[in-house]
Amino acid sequence: MHPSARIAAAIEVLDDLETRRRPAGDALKDWGLAHRFAGSKDRAAIASLVYDALRRRASARWMMKADTPRAEMIGALHLARGQTPDEIAAAFSGEGHAPSHLTEAEQEALAAADFSGAPVWVQGDFPEWLSPHFLRAFGERAAEEGRALAARAPLDLRVNALKATREKALEELAHLGAQACRYAPLGLRIQQGRDGRAPALSGEPIFARGVVEIQDEGSQIAAKIARARPGEQVLDLCAGGGGKSLAMAGDMDNRGQIYATDSDGRRLTPIFPRLERAGARNVQVRAPRGPQNDPVADLGKACDLVLVDAPCTGTGTWRRNPDAKWRIRPGALEQRIKAQDEVLSRAEKYVKPGGRLVYVTCSLLAEENEDRIAAFLAAHPGFAAEPAAESLAEAGLCGLDDAVSPHGAGLRLTPARQDTDGFYAVVLRKNAF
Repeated sequence: MHPSARIAAAIEVLDDLETRRRPAGDALKDWGLAHRFAGSKDRAAIASLVYDALRRRASARWMMKADTPRAEMIGALHLARGQTPDEIAAAFSGEGHAPSHLTEAEQEALAAADFSGAPVWVQGDFPEWLSPHFLRAFGERAAEEGRALAARAPLDLRVNALKATREKALEELAHLGAQACRYAPLGLRIQQGRDGRAPALSGEPIFARGVVEIQDEGSQIAAKIARARPGEQVLDLCAGGGGKSLAMAGDMDNRGQIYATDSDGRRLTPIFPRLERAGARNVQVRAPRGPQNDPVADLGKACDLVLVDAPCTGTGTWRRNPDAKWRIRPGALEQRIKAQDEVLSRAEKYVKPGGRLVYVTCSLLAEENEDRIAAFLAAHPGFAAEPAAESLAEAGLCGLDDAVSPHGAGLRLTPARQDTDGFYAVVLRKNAF
């Protein structure tokens, strides 16, 4: 397909999203099935265009003075891809399968690129209803953090300490331009290409052998903060696909026991091949066998560490899931807060005296983070929050002083400051008596 035809196809997919309000992945899949002539490179290029448009939806619409998929695409080509007005006009030639010519109004809006008077949610490319939440979390930096969340994410990997060192993994991935992450001691980073595509890691022998796993640097830091130690009894209460269980297994050198569970057993499905590939032998997966079944009921007050990777709005993952920010609704925040309080209340029952409860979210909203911890501590006086600086020092993490939360207990990681996905993590200690 000609590049202009790919742009036209991307506008078609964006129109489908606007009409049917569904995940971008579903719309792209349906487009591919209906246009089987398009090859894999074409489909990947179209997906990249769609996601770039979704990243910059608010600012593109403001700039183009129109709330249409076509306006989103024109704006995104300029704002996300740096194309000049002349380059965009050439792509919108109206010839063959290319989009129709730019109108006079579109040319004027594109040339002006005027953001004077734009509200913070337009400057930061996030939903308008989230403005007070972002302003509370970031103050005058709200737009900056929003723009960082609208950027493309790099491909981050974690070296499996059970199989290799970071130095060895760097050597094997040198052909992909891999570099050491700034903070995570086992992290590697591979930047995306200009077209927004990352290399196909599944085709790399180092991945097939379980030497590296895909995991954002922020997630690696959150797992490292938990400080799982060899010989400990660890419960990963919201394990999902097992990313943090795998990281902790490496930290524990396969000694001790990790119990990985999730309220939705289906989310645990990916963990089994990942454990086998990684050579993690100290992880016991326990799936629920019904809505009333507690698969870890025998672990009451028995765990040195309970990790709660809590369900959340996922605002910190927008770099990787740009369509999610436009599908989230105000009611979702209230639902997540309720679920977070419930899982924290459940988690404390498994922590032994002197043990640790680590609460993690991939959200940047104080309502899901510091507020939840303040409410938990008020209801559970037997727990105390560990100072974030102490958590960092104990985990051997350096250079993260600016990640200490200004809103209460815990650590905040953001794409604007640390160039990671957005994460919150806090260590709670249970009294030893």
